[in-house]
Amino acid sequence: MSAGCAPGYLRWMPPTLRIGDELELPLEEIELRASRSSGPGGQHANVTSSRIEAVFDAEASSTLSEGQRRRIIERVGPRVTAVAQDARSQARNRELALERLAAKLAVAVRRPKPRRPTRPGRAARERRLESKRRTSRTKARRRPPSGDD
Repeated sequence: MSAGCAPGYLRWMPPTLRIGDELELPLEEIELRASRSSGPGGQHANVTSSRIEAVFDAEASSTLSEGQRRRIIERVGPRVTAVAQDARSQARNRELALERLAAKLAVAVRRPKPRRPTRPGRAARERRLESKRRTSRTKARRRPPSGDD
């Protein structure tokens, strides 16, 4: 920490971004860009670039397995982006953008639960048949009387 910084101003960032239980991405694979924010800040005389955009390129990543890469590209595309401009400080927006990126990637990389086919139970079959009987009676009442009477 440099001598001119207030305590706690520079936050320590881990070298990896944790995505769920099974994946950690090195921060070198995530591009962080700063730009002018349209969010909080008021009428500051000193304009800061506090908006942070975190971009992850799934196609260029060397950390992902083929299955993870394929799932991410299918669900959210080859480049995953998260933006934060909620806070006044660039450091807090960086944390928020990385959290949002991690959340998007966690959803995208999750394996779908395999579907086990099931059959309808007895009560469901009875409800279906009763509904068909009710519909049949309703439609029978709409028909004109037959000449048999």
